[in-house]
Amino acid sequence: MWQQQRFPRRVYGSGEEPDPRFSLANERTFLAWIRTALAFFAAGVALNALELSMPTWLLLTGSVVLIVTGLLAGGQAWLGWARSERALRTGTALPAPGVAPLVTVGIVLVAALLLIGLFW
Repeated sequence: MWQQQRFPRRVYGSGEEPDPRFSLANERTFLAWIRTALAFFAAGVALNALELSMPTWLLLTGSVVLIVTGLLAGGQAWLGWARSERALRTGTALPAPGVAPLVTVGIVLVAALLLIGLFW
């Protein structure tokens, strides 16, 4: 009989099936990180598209930082989901979000750039 293989095997190939509520909560966290990544991408594009009275290099730098931060958030979505699902399946402690400090640094950096641009 044909049996469906679940992807990724690295996650689903270990441990036992956790309570579905925990897996669904993990998926909601994944989606929250994806929404955050999309918001960073949109903010980066908007910052570059808006005609603000700031130096172009400040706007471009802010846009790049926002887009890179969005890439980090997207990576956190996938890696965080996989690490958490594996932890749920093996009964180990849930991992901390690894890129959360970098996302925070990105937000603070863009805020500082915009503040500098306001007084430029």
